Amino acid sequence: MTAVDKTVAADAANPATLVRDSVKTVIAASMVGTAIEFYDFYAYGTAAANYFPHIFFSDKANPTVALLMSLLTFAIAFIARPLGSLVFGHFGDRMGRKTTLVVSLMTMGIGTFLIGCLPTYNTWGIAAVALLCLLRFVQGIGLGGEWSGAALVATENAPEDKRALYGSFPELGAPIGFFLSNGTYFVLESFNDSDAMLAWGWRVPFLLSAILVIIGLVVRVHMEETPIFRLAQEQKKVVKSPLTEVFRKSWKQVLQATFLVAVTYTLFYTLATWSLAWGTKEKGEGGGSLGFTNQEYLLMLMIAICVFAAFIVISCVNADKFGRKRVIITSSVLLVVFAALFPFLLNGEIVGQRNFVANMAFLCIGFALMGTAFGPIGAFLPELFDANVRYSGSGIGYNLAAIVGAAFVPTIATWLSSHWGVHSVGIYLGVMALCCLVAVLSCHETKNVDFTK
Repeated sequence: MTAVDKTVAADAANPATLVRDSVKTVIAASMVGTAIEFYDFYAYGTAAANYFPHIFFSDKANPTVALLMSLLTFAIAFIARPLGSLVFGHFGDRMGRKTTLVVSLMTMGIGTFLIGCLPTYNTWGIAAVALLCLLRFVQGIGLGGEWSGAALVATENAPEDKRALYGSFPELGAPIGFFLSNGTYFVLESFNDSDAMLAWGWRVPFLLSAILVIIGLVVRVHMEETPIFRLAQEQKKVVKSPLTEVFRKSWKQVLQATFLVAVTYTLFYTLATWSLAWGTKEKGEGGGSLGFTNQEYLLMLMIAICVFAAFIVISCVNADKFGRKRVIITSSVLLVVFAALFPFLLNGEIVGQRNFVANMAFLCIGFALMGTAFGPIGAFLPELFDANVRYSGSGIGYNLAAIVGAAFVPTIATWLSSHWGVHSVGIYLGVMALCCLVAVLSCHETKNVDFTK
């Protein structure tokens, strides 16, 4: 009997317990939250790299310091995310995936929308900066419960032999959110000059996020609770204190999950946020004097993000066929090689200015490796944990990775490149790839685990 046959037989034997949402509902409910997550975060990352240094941290005497200060606010949400995963993970394992995901999406959406309503430093002074930091923290709290819940909606509704493919649904939200955010800025900058963008244009992506949030809420309110959680409830396996259980029995898996994911964060924000500043700003402003306009770089990123999406699906199909470990080991080794070589593509003294071929090679290869590393995570992380602590365990690991791998990436990369050149950024990425390799080698293959236990 195949894995699919076993799943069908189990469904027939327990019709009230293992009734699954339709594939369309699973895709929409799991993908929309991650799309909003990356939309919000990249909208903020783009604004922090290009507009906030002038709006909230204006320092004409030292533009690099203003850029670094702006990018530091980018880190606040990542620091808040583990706290959000503790809160939402607890309720997700106690009350269910559905209700928790609705509340996390609302929290995230409110924080993002209000950032678009903020007064500038010239209007409210330091109070404007304080509110920006507070709303960024609220964003992080909401995001802390988002990914793990979305991954569980997908994988806990999946046939046994297609968990990685179903786990790709929330992962595909990343390139979708990225594309929407980038596309919004691209359109805005096509019809407005820099003065208009600084005056009001930067607000539009944050305000438009409300549309995505409303769509997400409608989908999630109408979805069913996942069959695996309902089964845990019927079998009285729901624990009163999931967090205590996670740290008592699964602390090793939390550490493994953290370093499995951390390199994908480091790579993403190196490609999407740091490289945007490096490619469009002069050396005196913290960039690499590569000569690209902001609009040109956004267009290149939008092309490369399609490669990201394609490789998420390819890697997940391979993860279902060959196993999660083999795919992630391959991506980690290739990332070490990429980290050693990509600085040559971004060195203006070697490739010159406005070298579209070299920059597109950097972005497309980088996003191909990002998709390969990121895709299987949607199934691999939940599979490391038992069903009764799966929301908490996978969420804590994923969001600790946000601190280790993402919180300070744009700031660290900008500081490294301005002091020691672009090759130091390659060393930074290479170290993170090696950490991922050690983590995945310490894991057991999870492709055939019993996901109901």
